[in-house]
Amino acid sequence: MRQEASGTLQSGRLLQAIGMAFALAVLVGNTIGMGILRTPGEIAARVPSVSLFMGVWVAGALYALLGALTVAELATMQPRSGGLYPLVRRGLGPYPGFVVGWSDWLSTCGSTAAVAIVLGEYAGPLVPLLAGHEQLVACGVVLTFGLLQWRGIRIGDIAQQATSSVKALSLVALALVALFVAKTPAPAMTTDIAPVLPMGIALASAVIVAMQSAIYTYDGWTGPVYFSEELQNPARDLPRAMIGGVLLVMAIYLLLNAAFLSVIPIREMAGDPFVAASAAARIFGQRGDTVLRIVMILSLVASVNALVLMASRIPFAMSSDGLLPAALRRVNPGGTPVPALWSSVLVALGLIATNTFNTMIALLAFMFVANYAVTFTTFFVMRWREPSAPRPFRVPLYPVVPGLALLGSLAFIGVSLSSDTRNSLFALALVGISWPMYRLFTRDPAHS
Repeated sequence: MRQEASGTLQSGRLLQAIGMAFALAVLVGNTIGMGILRTPGEIAARVPSVSLFMGVWVAGALYALLGALTVAELATMQPRSGGLYPLVRRGLGPYPGFVVGWSDWLSTCGSTAAVAIVLGEYAGPLVPLLAGHEQLVACGVVLTFGLLQWRGIRIGDIAQQATSSVKALSLVALALVALFVAKTPAPAMTTDIAPVLPMGIALASAVIVAMQSAIYTYDGWTGPVYFSEELQNPARDLPRAMIGGVLLVMAIYLLLNAAFLSVIPIREMAGDPFVAASAAARIFGQRGDTVLRIVMILSLVASVNALVLMASRIPFAMSSDGLLPAALRRVNPGGTPVPALWSSVLVALGLIATNTFNTMIALLAFMFVANYAVTFTTFFVMRWREPSAPRPFRVPLYPVVPGLALLGSLAFIGVSLSSDTRNSLFALALVGISWPMYRLFTRDPAHS
């Protein structure tokens, strides 16, 4: 293994050495995080009805499934690691690809920093020596996974499968304990007036806003696409992992929400900023905080590993196309794009040290959905421009499935512009700033 880490870096291909189990693990690790433990209270406040509440979670999964089906066709046409960037570059050209890749890389590094900080916050009360040192803990976690992945993709594969499995099992165990212990809903613990279900247009608006929260919680279903060319059989494994992964995440989310409802009436869940903590306190009493912190740490570890892995593939792919410095496409014998890996780690560490990761994520949150919209548009462009190109996987019910995915993305862009206008406009400004950066990094005039 030492040879893998210290071998001579070469400009070459990544190793085709991972299978569907990794693809599924990285989707679960990247998707399931803090959202499912915090978002239920937001959704319950919008739609304080059990049937509508659960329906929103199902609808969020259906949107993710529409996106997964659409992206799977594009990704299997020419499997390349790097997330959505290679797909957009092939369909729309270098500059749109650069914008998608650049914003995706920065936001993934920001997410890495944010998740690591939260992990440090949860570890403090469990290990007193770490209390008050959240930033140091976060930096240590990111560096640890950077060193681990430096060894090679096979080690990253093992780590991702192990951490994602533990994450899924711990969350399912929490849900089953809640369902087993609480035979009936717990009595009300508050005298506040119960929220009233809106009607008519107000209800439709509430459902749309609740859907936005659910969709953000499902975000992460693109995880396997970051490793397309490293899969041993991408034509078979990418669609299976993306479709199966979305369904698995939906099952876990529905199980957890059913468990929360079994111990907390929906009228009390509404507006609760941390439903999971309230549920754990009712199930385990004074030990509830400790139990939840352990579950959270196990969950967040898998997220950090997945995010560091994913972040390194984006600049590698962009460098391979001449859109970033050539050094970033160098790979060690273990299959790790080492300069791209450490560049991503350094950006994450910088965001942690300067405490600017929340600002970065807020500015680029708009770009998450915008990148999906650009990718779904790319799908239609590719169907028109390359109708005879080999497609190992074809999206069913064309053009309904990709059309609904695109319309959904455009609708949520509209919601984002109206609900968070300031950050959305800043994100659009960053797109404009990307042009001189694109010109700076482009090495070949043919790419401009």
